[in-house]
Amino acid sequence: MEIVQDLHPQTTTTTEEQKEYPQHQNRRFNDYKWWFGVSLYIVFLLVGQSAATLLGRLYYDKGGNSKWMATFVQSAGFPILLPLYFNFTHINHPSEKTKPKFTRLVSLYIFFGLLLAGDNLMYSYGLLYLSLSTYSLLCATQLAFNAVFSFFLNSQKFTAFIFNSVVLLTMSAALLALNSDSDGDSTNLPKDKQILGFIFTLGASAAFSLYLSLVQLSFDKVIKSETFYAILNMQVYPSFVATCACVVGLFASGEWKGLHKEMKEYEKGKVSYIMTLLWTAVAWQVSSIGMIGLVLDVSSLFSNVIGTMVLPLAPILAVTFFHDKVNGVKFIALMLAIWGFLSYIYQHYLDDKKAKANKTHLPEVSRGEVEIC
Repeated sequence: MEIVQDLHPQTTTTTEEQKEYPQHQNRRFNDYKWWFGVSLYIVFLLVGQSAATLLGRLYYDKGGNSKWMATFVQSAGFPILLPLYFNFTHINHPSEKTKPKFTRLVSLYIFFGLLLAGDNLMYSYGLLYLSLSTYSLLCATQLAFNAVFSFFLNSQKFTAFIFNSVVLLTMSAALLALNSDSDGDSTNLPKDKQILGFIFTLGASAAFSLYLSLVQLSFDKVIKSETFYAILNMQVYPSFVATCACVVGLFASGEWKGLHKEMKEYEKGKVSYIMTLLWTAVAWQVSSIGMIGLVLDVSSLFSNVIGTMVLPLAPILAVTFFHDKVNGVKFIALMLAIWGFLSYIYQHYLDDKKAKANKTHLPEVSRGEVEIC
């Protein structure tokens, strides 16, 4: 009996270690899985947004002139997601207990679809009236707007570094507006058109930032699901509504009458016209999946930060493909935009460092409780 009593503590310790080891393995596997998913969404967002922006500019430069068509392709590519949607319906379908009311979901998707349609239309006007470099740098104000909306809607911390980012990006946009006279852009449009493009792009940036914050709020308060199926729902249904709204706008504005002539007179030919619109639609869907995935897995503000990473690259690509000029003022604006972006990234570095420190002191806390953003 004494021997059994002596051996019993050792057996218990071994059993506890065996239980803790698979838990540790599962935790590490979940961490790797999370990072892999986030990295994949980042690639989708960067590649999709860069390609869609360049193709959108190509459409205008080679003879395209329909604002509603340019808006239409930003949401009309959602059918390419349907195979994925039906595949994940049975895998990630939410349970009846957590599933929100049907009427609430319908109202949510209709609202987001109409908001997207209006936002995409403003972006189309901005891309038409501004050079790609100016357009891209103005889009950097999304981060500033998103910081404000995230503070009020998503309880995002508003630290000194984030405030610094907001100020720098606002200064960058203001420099571009004041420099419109000597911009030397390849659009060759009068000043009033450039000012209109400036206003539309700023309005689109604010609307898009509001959209991201509301999507995050909807995932937290209404949908309450963290699956790829939920991401597809948030992309497919609002895109369908936005596409329907664009079709109505296309016919109501009368622009549909000039599409055949536009395709016929397109500089690179009919096939190139169709392929430009087709791949623009595909690129926007890839970008949107990455964007919504980052909103769900991290935050709306982080998603916007990753989207901002495209902006310093776009002027360089514009110089290569569209021969845009980058003068001194625009270069300063670019540097301010990059500085604002790095300021926000540094804040994320500090938050992540603090989260890891807390995790070492609180080993029982789940990942979701210590994750920043």
